[in-house]
Amino acid sequence: MTIFPKLLSPHQLLKLVKAEKNTVSALSLFDSATQHPNYSHSPEVFLHIIRRLTDSKQHVSTHIPRIVELIHTQKCKCSEDIALSVIKAYSNNLMPDQALDVFRRMNEIFGCCPGIRSYNSLLNAFVKCNQWDRAESFFAYFETMGMLPNLQTYNVLIKVFCKKNQFDKAKGLLDWMRSKGLEPDLFSYGTVISGLAKNGSLFDALELFDEMFIRGISPDVVCYNMLIDGFFKLGDFGKALEIWERLLRESEVYPSVVTYNVMLNGLCRCGKFDESVEIWHRMMKNGIRPDSFTYCTMIHGLCKSGSIDGASRIYTKMVDQGFSPDVATCNALLNGFCRVGKIVDCLRLWDSMGNEGRRNVVSFNILMKTLFEKGKVDEAITIWVQLSNNECTPDSTTYGILIHGLCQNKYISKALLFIKEAEEGGADLDVIVYSTLVNGLCVNRRLDEAVSVFHRMRKHGCEPNSQMYNTLIRGFFRASKLSDAIRVFEEMKSCGCSPTVVTYNTLISGLCEGEKLVEAYGFVKEMLEKGLKPDLVTYGSLLNSLCRDENIDKAMDMWCHMLKTFKPDVIMYNTLIHGLCSAGKIKEAVDIHAEMKHQNFTPNLVTYNTLMDGLYKIRECGRASEIWAQILRQGFKPDIISYNIAINGLCSCNHFSDATRLLDNALVEGLIPTAITWSILVRAILTSGSPIMIS
Repeated sequence: MTIFPKLLSPHQLLKLVKAEKNTVSALSLFDSATQHPNYSHSPEVFLHIIRRLTDSKQHVSTHIPRIVELIHTQKCKCSEDIALSVIKAYSNNLMPDQALDVFRRMNEIFGCCPGIRSYNSLLNAFVKCNQWDRAESFFAYFETMGMLPNLQTYNVLIKVFCKKNQFDKAKGLLDWMRSKGLEPDLFSYGTVISGLAKNGSLFDALELFDEMFIRGISPDVVCYNMLIDGFFKLGDFGKALEIWERLLRESEVYPSVVTYNVMLNGLCRCGKFDESVEIWHRMMKNGIRPDSFTYCTMIHGLCKSGSIDGASRIYTKMVDQGFSPDVATCNALLNGFCRVGKIVDCLRLWDSMGNEGRRNVVSFNILMKTLFEKGKVDEAITIWVQLSNNECTPDSTTYGILIHGLCQNKYISKALLFIKEAEEGGADLDVIVYSTLVNGLCVNRRLDEAVSVFHRMRKHGCEPNSQMYNTLIRGFFRASKLSDAIRVFEEMKSCGCSPTVVTYNTLISGLCEGEKLVEAYGFVKEMLEKGLKPDLVTYGSLLNSLCRDENIDKAMDMWCHMLKTFKPDVIMYNTLIHGLCSAGKIKEAVDIHAEMKHQNFTPNLVTYNTLMDGLYKIRECGRASEIWAQILRQGFKPDIISYNIAINGLCSCNHFSDATRLLDNALVEGLIPTAITWSILVRAILTSGSPIMIS
């Protein structure tokens, strides 16, 4: 406890209180002095202690009222500055009713009357609390009391109109102020520009910004920052860059760290990663010290751009400068390391994140996903166990990664076990998790278990969606259980789950593969009746089925109909060319090949192989050899299928020596002849009796 001199003066106490850096200790000195015999606080002491307490809402709500009451009890005549400090303290801590009470009792408590500053502070208190009606009513009270508004009053009103998105009124007030002999200042314009920018009205904000120069008002760096940020958020990279260039070229102010942050964040959001690196280097060159936001922005941006080494260097620099990366930034770099396969760096960062308590469920998800993709199932499960021990709650994404990873690596039974444990523990399982498991079971032909999981999910309050039904339908088709697939489809409709284009494509594709073309066309008809439009997948399934059944005329009719709506892909061109060649319609196949190139589709090796095979089958050996030459000219490397087609064709044309040379060439290229290759050559020898010599 502090021992004061017997005759304590306010001046002595003020010196002691000012010397005390801790606010609570300073308040304790103030309270002790209050109890000191024959001592009364001066206005200066009250002003100092009130200002010290304004930083904390707890101090304001607990101590300011009793200090105000002490002023009242002591009948200490104070200036408006002290009353103003109290009103501002309440205003800054969103306590407008208390501010109003002090305003009304100013004369009673402080012995002074409110001036324009007090009026403005109370007006601002209402604005800060979004109490627009009270603010406007109080402004009307100015006139009642004969209080003439000043520039600060109008600036508060501008803030009111901007917060209410009444920008025309805010701009109109600028002109009104001039008519009253008050010239709007930087704050006036800045408030309107800020409001317009936040509202997305960037070109209106830019118009006001330009007006500032005409009026002789120099915008500060905050005005530039707001416009640059606004145009970036609008997606107008060019305009944001234009404002940046104006700041560098025309302005009397210089870019701040916030400006650089706005630029870096905007450029990264627009995918302009090279430009963001240039801005970073400029920032370093100009000696602007990056803050935590700067570092985090660059790390996120560089990771998105794939420049993981650059992101890693900035991360290291950030830590060296004493900044602590947040968990989102650590996750961005962790994910970056995983994407480029830097597992050692990834695990080093993982350990560091664990030591510093910067792991969340997303961190675990990233690492588990990577380990599963690398086939490191045991390590991924170890991370799963760590997640439970780390007091992190797995989310639906975590379970999705776990189940998908196990199924992908053929650990289906383990996936079933995890799902059962999760269900019993009331875990957050969504339809995607169940769908992933059902798909894994279907792929491995464990359809009974897939159906069981399908029905189980409903018991756990998870309704199947179209994706889940599609997965099960596809599974039955894959197992050639066509009637079961149709049954699931009918159940889907009866349960109120609307089939999608993907559903119908799954049905049509499955039926086409099962040689049920009539039924497939029935579903095409149903699809059209429901207002769903067939897509390339639909046409691709039908085309493949028609070509396989050598129903070429119907395939060509469908092709012509499809071209009115869609641009076929290379696979569809190849399907049709193969169908035409199989039907002996080589001329039509060549025409489709020519159309393919005319439509700027690049034929692939399959295209050339198909055409070459078709030409050899009709003994067009010269034209087939030209296709071989085209393969080489286009930069394709013939595979063993290409060689088999060519060797078989040359043998059928009795060009045995050419066939032998081609085989030698295949061996030189490192291709290993297959049983088909040897079968072709043996058959040629037996058929022709020609003594082919194979070295």
